[in-house]
Amino acid sequence: MFKTKMNIVQIFRGVDVAARSDKREELKARLIVAARKRIEAQGVRGLRARDITSDAGCALGGLYNAFADLQDLIIHVNGETLDALEARLSAAVSAAGTDPRERLEALALAYLDFAGEHRALWFALFDAASLADTTIPDWHREQQRSLVGLIAEPLRAIETELDEAHLAARAQALFAAVHGIVTLSLEERTIGLSGDPLAHELRTLVRRMTTAQL
Repeated sequence: MFKTKMNIVQIFRGVDVAARSDKREELKARLIVAARKRIEAQGVRGLRARDITSDAGCALGGLYNAFADLQDLIIHVNGETLDALEARLSAAVSAAGTDPRERLEALALAYLDFAGEHRALWFALFDAASLADTTIPDWHREQQRSLVGLIAEPLRAIETELDEAHLAARAQALFAAVHGIVTLSLEERTIGLSGDPLAHELRTLVRRMTTAQL
């Protein structure tokens, strides 16, 4: 009898813990959606915890029950953006055929398209000021490495003499070059490009960086 009562208590305690966990996950999801919409509307630097929680329909303290702080919430929004970016890039590679340079060109153009379509969210990925003094979690760094891996895969078929460390460095350099051109162009700097010239130069850049002996 005593054991039966104890088992029942344990069951109800388990149900209560699961319910609290479900509510916390639901709150996290609402806060991420609210933060993403705010970023899309006004940029990441305009985020305020009070605005986000108001949009999410919870108290200010709710944010700190679901996340460590505002920066942690931003990282989770960025995580979803990286997932969406990786899906776009993966689809572009799959549609590009088997030629490794064509696959790399497809990656560059898909990256440009994604950045243009989701400009504020894309800028948030690289806004160091919004995450100053914040430790980036391992899972988020793994997302970043996964994107570089999409570049390294076709690059491996071209740069056959490189070991894995040098291949990763070459993939990072290619990403940095493409990202720099896209950034200058989307920020509408005087030296930026747009339209067909931008797409053409991205293709040319990829071809040159994977043909010349670097």
